[in-house]
Amino acid sequence: MKNQELTVVYHLGELRKRIIITLLTFIVFLFGSFIFVKEIYDWLIRDLNRELAVLGPTEILSIYFMISGVSALALTIPIATHQTWLFVKPGLTKKERKITLAYIPGFFTLFIAGLSFGYFVLYPIVLNFLLSLSKGQFETMFTAEKYFKFIINLTLPFGLLFEIPLIAMFLTSIGVINPMLLSKARKISYFLLTIISAFITPPDFMSQILVLVPLLVLYEFSVTLSKIVYRKKSKKQQSDNNIIPMKKTS
Repeated sequence: MKNQELTVVYHLGELRKRIIITLLTFIVFLFGSFIFVKEIYDWLIRDLNRELAVLGPTEILSIYFMISGVSALALTIPIATHQTWLFVKPGLTKKERKITLAYIPGFFTLFIAGLSFGYFVLYPIVLNFLLSLSKGQFETMFTAEKYFKFIINLTLPFGLLFEIPLIAMFLTSIGVINPMLLSKARKISYFLLTIISAFITPPDFMSQILVLVPLLVLYEFSVTLSKIVYRKKSKKQQSDNNIIPMKKTS
């Protein structure tokens, strides 16, 4: 009983250590991003042919912290993933350690790819579509806060959602899920993705479709990757089972 209590205390202490390291890393990146926030701000509005308005002096500060926070989050992802791996590492086999460690660079890469897709592909399409609705009818004026919230709502979720294929591969490789389970869950998954697309986009049908279609493609891509990993894993297990141990000769 005492050993179990010591084990729990050790794990809680280790978890606390990993969380503190991650939070400190985020804070460092937050302040680092804040130093260059004006350059990031200028880059984000470089193609916007209009002035952004602010409704008060404090709004400027909140916008800067919003931009810095997203930048810090993106930079903290690999550190947070590595700290998570260090926490679960003692409970993994040598093979599982190699598998999980190999996925860490992929998490960061896909997160950046998701942000890039949302910003460079989806954002201009949705923005131009919405502006076309007001052309000749309304005088459009953007507040800086709503403009950057609009960008974040279209980009940040995709940074997270682009992790789905890699998560599917990882969970399949360690035996938590399989492609048959993903196929059976297709209907409920489509329903959840539809809700997500409606939540992160403006309330118009075209914008929601532009977001929903890539999400459905991501899910189907995840199923395909899961099938590939599952097939390779099954073949390896079958070949290992077919190996006949050699009898020692005297």
